[in-house]
Amino acid sequence: MPDKPTLIYPCPHCRKPSRWDDNPWRPFCSERCKLIDLGDWASERHGIPGDPSEPGDDLDDLY
Repeated sequence: MPDKPTLIYPCPHCRKPSRWDDNPWRPFCSERCKLIDLGDWASERHGIPGDPSEPGDDLDDLY
């Protein structure tokens, strides 16, 4: 059985080509890019689009 080809994707942060297999930081190319992205989420520079919900709104539907 032949080996699978190495998958190469651009790093979501720096766009540098990054290996998918044998990469502990995937989908990022390095720990640095991974930590920069994590910091962007923590400082709210990234977000999921949509209207923010009030805390507990989802629980109201259960009763």
